[in-house]
Amino acid sequence: MPLIYSALYERKAKYCSGIEYLKQINIKYITTSNVNSFLATPICFGAVPIGYICTNEFDEQGKISDQQLSSYTQFGQHIGKTLEKTEGKEDARLLSRREMEVMKRISWGESIKEMADSMFISEVTINQYIKTAIRKLEAQNRTQAIAEMFRRGMIS
Repeated sequence: MPLIYSALYERKAKYCSGIEYLKQINIKYITTSNVNSFLATPICFGAVPIGYICTNEFDEQGKISDQQLSSYTQFGQHIGKTLEKTEGKEDARLLSRREMEVMKRISWGESIKEMADSMFISEVTINQYIKTAIRKLEAQNRTQAIAEMFRRGMIS
Protein backbone atom coordinates (compact mmCIF):
# COMPACT_ATOMS: atom_id res chain seq x y z
CA MET A 1 0.00 0.00 0.00
CA PRO A 2 1.59 3.28 -1.11
CA LEU A 3 0.59 5.24 2.00
CA ILE A 4 2.26 2.78 4.37
CA TYR A 5 5.35 2.59 2.14
CA SER A 6 5.57 6.39 2.09
CA ALA A 7 5.20 6.62 5.88
CA LEU A 8 7.95 4.04 6.43
CA TYR A 9 10.27 5.51 3.78
CA GLU A 10 9.96 9.09 5.07
CA ARG A 11 9.63 8.00 8.72
CA LYS A 12 6.64 10.34 9.12
CA ALA A 13 2.99 9.71 9.92
CA LYS A 14 0.80 9.91 6.80
CA TYR A 15 -2.92 10.56 6.52
CA CYS A 16 -5.30 10.56 3.60
CA SER A 17 -9.06 10.86 3.20
CA GLY A 18 -11.75 11.18 0.57
CA ILE A 19 -10.67 10.77 -3.05
CA GLU A 20 -7.00 10.56 -2.03
CA TYR A 21 -7.90 7.61 0.24
CA LEU A 22 -9.53 5.78 -2.65
CA LYS A 23 -6.46 6.40 -4.83
CA GLN A 24 -4.06 5.16 -2.11
CA ILE A 25 -5.91 2.08 -0.88
CA ASN A 26 -6.40 -0.99 -3.04
CA ILE A 27 -10.04 -2.13 -3.17
CA LYS A 28 -9.18 -5.46 -1.52
CA TYR A 29 -8.12 -3.59 1.66
CA ILE A 30 -11.34 -1.60 2.04
CA THR A 31 -13.36 -3.31 4.74
CA THR A 32 -16.58 -1.28 4.94
CA SER A 33 -18.21 1.31 2.76
CA ASN A 34 -18.25 3.98 5.50
CA VAL A 35 -14.44 4.03 5.78
CA ASN A 36 -12.97 6.97 3.89
CA SER A 37 -9.72 7.86 5.64
CA PHE A 38 -6.52 6.18 6.77
CA LEU A 39 -3.58 6.98 9.07
CA ALA A 40 -0.21 5.19 9.04
CA THR A 41 2.30 5.91 11.82
CA PRO A 42 5.81 4.41 11.49
CA ILE A 43 7.60 3.01 14.54
CA CYS A 44 11.29 3.84 14.24
CA PHE A 45 14.11 2.08 16.08
CA GLY A 46 16.77 4.77 15.74
CA ALA A 47 16.75 5.66 12.06
CA VAL A 48 15.26 2.32 11.02
CA PRO A 49 11.49 1.88 10.69
CA ILE A 50 10.61 -1.47 12.26
CA GLY A 51 6.84 -1.40 12.02
CA TYR A 52 3.78 0.77 11.80
CA ILE A 53 0.41 1.46 13.34
CA CYS A 54 -2.57 1.92 11.05
CA THR A 55 -6.10 3.05 11.72
CA ASN A 56 -9.15 3.92 9.72
CA GLU A 57 -11.40 4.56 12.73
CA PHE A 58 -12.34 8.23 12.47
CA ASP A 59 -15.62 10.01 13.02
CA GLU A 60 -17.42 11.22 9.90
CA GLN A 61 -15.99 14.73 9.98
CA GLY A 62 -12.54 13.57 11.14
CA LYS A 63 -9.70 15.63 9.75
CA ILE A 64 -6.11 15.47 10.95
CA SER A 65 -4.12 18.67 11.08
CA ASP A 66 -0.40 18.95 10.35
CA GLN A 67 0.21 19.46 14.08
CA GLN A 68 -1.63 16.23 14.91
CA LEU A 69 0.28 14.40 12.18
CA SER A 70 3.53 15.65 13.70
CA SER A 71 2.36 14.37 17.09
CA TYR A 72 1.71 10.92 15.59
CA THR A 73 5.20 10.94 14.08
CA GLN A 74 6.69 11.78 17.48
CA PHE A 75 4.58 9.04 19.05
CA GLY A 76 6.11 6.45 16.67
CA GLN A 77 9.59 7.75 17.47
CA HIS A 78 8.86 7.57 21.20
CA ILE A 79 7.78 3.92 20.89
CA GLY A 80 11.03 3.22 19.01
CA LYS A 81 13.12 4.93 21.71
CA THR A 82 11.36 2.89 24.38
CA LEU A 83 12.17 -0.30 22.46
CA GLU A 84 15.75 0.88 22.02
CA LYS A 85 16.16 1.37 25.78
CA THR A 86 14.74 -2.03 26.64
CA GLU A 87 16.77 -3.94 24.04
CA GLY A 88 20.12 -2.20 23.93
CA LYS A 89 21.28 -2.26 27.55
CA GLU A 90 21.10 -6.02 27.98
CA ASP A 91 22.43 -6.68 24.49
CA ALA A 92 25.34 -4.27 24.90
CA ARG A 93 26.66 -6.49 27.71
CA LEU A 94 26.34 -9.53 25.49
CA LEU A 95 29.58 -8.73 23.64
CA SER A 96 32.89 -7.59 25.09
CA ARG A 97 34.18 -4.11 24.28
CA ARG A 98 36.63 -5.52 21.71
CA GLU A 99 34.02 -7.79 20.11
CA MET A 100 31.72 -4.76 19.75
CA GLU A 101 34.53 -2.72 18.22
CA VAL A 102 35.40 -5.45 15.71
CA MET A 103 31.77 -6.02 14.72
CA LYS A 104 31.19 -2.27 14.29
CA ARG A 105 34.24 -2.04 12.05
CA ILE A 106 32.92 -4.94 9.98
CA SER A 107 29.62 -3.07 9.60
CA TRP A 108 31.63 -0.08 8.32
CA GLY A 109 33.26 -2.29 5.68
CA GLU A 110 36.78 -2.59 7.13
CA SER A 111 38.80 -5.65 6.23
CA ILE A 112 40.40 -7.91 8.82
CA LYS A 113 43.85 -6.67 7.76
CA GLU A 114 42.80 -3.02 8.18
CA MET A 115 41.38 -3.76 11.63
CA ALA A 116 44.47 -5.67 12.73
CA ASP A 117 46.75 -2.82 11.61
CA SER A 118 44.74 -0.04 13.23
CA MET A 119 43.93 -1.93 16.45
CA PHE A 120 47.50 -3.29 16.82
CA ILE A 121 46.38 -6.90 17.20
CA SER A 122 46.80 -9.96 14.99
CA GLU A 123 44.41 -11.07 12.28
CA VAL A 124 43.99 -14.34 14.19
CA THR A 125 42.74 -12.39 17.22
CA ILE A 126 40.34 -10.40 15.03
CA ASN A 127 38.95 -13.66 13.62
CA GLN A 128 38.54 -15.05 17.14
CA TYR A 129 36.55 -11.95 18.20
CA ILE A 130 34.34 -12.40 15.14
CA LYS A 131 33.70 -16.10 15.84
CA THR A 132 32.87 -15.41 19.48
CA ALA A 133 30.51 -12.56 18.60
CA ILE A 134 28.73 -14.69 15.98
CA ARG A 135 28.25 -17.45 18.56
CA LYS A 136 27.00 -15.04 21.26
CA LEU A 137 24.53 -13.46 18.84
CA GLU A 138 23.35 -16.94 17.81
CA ALA A 139 23.99 -16.06 14.18
CA GLN A 140 25.15 -18.28 11.31
CA ASN A 141 27.67 -15.87 9.77
CA ARG A 142 29.04 -12.30 9.89
CA THR A 143 26.27 -10.82 7.80
CA GLN A 144 23.57 -12.31 9.98
CA ALA A 145 25.44 -11.19 13.13
CA ILE A 146 25.63 -7.59 11.88
CA ALA A 147 21.95 -7.67 10.91
CA GLU A 148 21.09 -8.96 14.39
CA MET A 149 23.10 -6.15 15.97
CA PHE A 150 21.19 -3.60 13.88
CA ARG A 151 17.89 -5.25 14.80
CA ARG A 152 18.71 -5.14 18.50
CA GLY A 153 19.92 -1.54 18.31
CA MET A 154 23.47 -2.41 19.33
CA ILE A 155 24.75 -0.50 16.30
CA SER A 156 23.06 2.02 14.03
